[in-house]
Amino acid sequence: MKAIIPVAGVGTRLRPHTFSHPKVLLNVAGKPIIGHIMDKLIDAGIDEAIVIVGYLGSMVEEWLRKNYSIRFTFVNQTERLGLAHAVWMCKPHVSRDEPLFIILGDTIFDVDLQAVLKSPVSSLGVHEVEDPRRFGVAVTENGKIVKLVEKPDEPVSKLAIVGLYFLRNAGSLFSSIDYVIENGIKTKGEYQLTDALQLMIERQEPFTTFLVSGWYDCGKPETLLSTNETLLQKKHTTGSYPGCIINDPVFIAENASLENTIIGPNATIGEHAVVSDAIVRDSIIGNGARVSHIMLDHSIVGNNASISGNPHEINIGDYSEIRVR
Repeated sequence: MKAIIPVAGVGTRLRPHTFSHPKVLLNVAGKPIIGHIMDKLIDAGIDEAIVIVGYLGSMVEEWLRKNYSIRFTFVNQTERLGLAHAVWMCKPHVSRDEPLFIILGDTIFDVDLQAVLKSPVSSLGVHEVEDPRRFGVAVTENGKIVKLVEKPDEPVSKLAIVGLYFLRNAGSLFSSIDYVIENGIKTKGEYQLTDALQLMIERQEPFTTFLVSGWYDCGKPETLLSTNETLLQKKHTTGSYPGCIINDPVFIAENASLENTIIGPNATIGEHAVVSDAIVRDSIIGNGARVSHIMLDHSIVGNNASISGNPHEINIGDYSEIRVR
């Protein structure tokens, strides 16, 4: 089965890190965001991925080919015209009668995908939220979706659509996207996948939902750190470092160097990072970064950045250098 993974976004809310790094390659709990996604897909039996790239796409392609051996097709989206348009660009690489799984490239999730992919009908991943006004939502009756509403003013449903889509028949999806694009149907200036899915429902395509209990946002610094904390509680490294105190849960790369340091809880230390005479908690330290004589809390330090001094919270991008006396 094929998966379509759109990762062409710029990630403006995660600047300065996304000036030099695609959002999906940012480290969370010891692995790039897209690495967590790929592990889930492969465990579920996905053996081919169509990856929609754009901004810094060559870095995404290089990392995926280096770390995974499944078949990849990379589609370059030069114009960001909406999610439906991005998926539509994959049409030449998909057979009309095959099933298809679409997942947004910044959506780390916890769900039994094997069961989802065995569904006899198309199904959308949903997560129950208290305030549905910020999301597209699914309205259901007797277990079936009867309507999709984008960011409703009135609380018609609490089932937010979270970026996981299983389509039983790809041909039906692409036929609906064709109609949306040919007729210039746009929502907020873009061709929306929700509009194409709604058209499928109106054409009597049966849709169900599957509950995504674990849905982790990586779109902003604060949510990236929150996701880092949640994932570390599920899986973290263990080990002892002479002269250091480790407060679990943490992820510490095997080739990281620690000296006279307190790490954790909820800290990720990247590959070849050097941390000395420091306290680091609730933070992500990038690959090759150097941190010394400092206490960091709720901070993100980019790859190969250097920080020393006495601030308590910081957010610096790759190759930056800050000294505070």
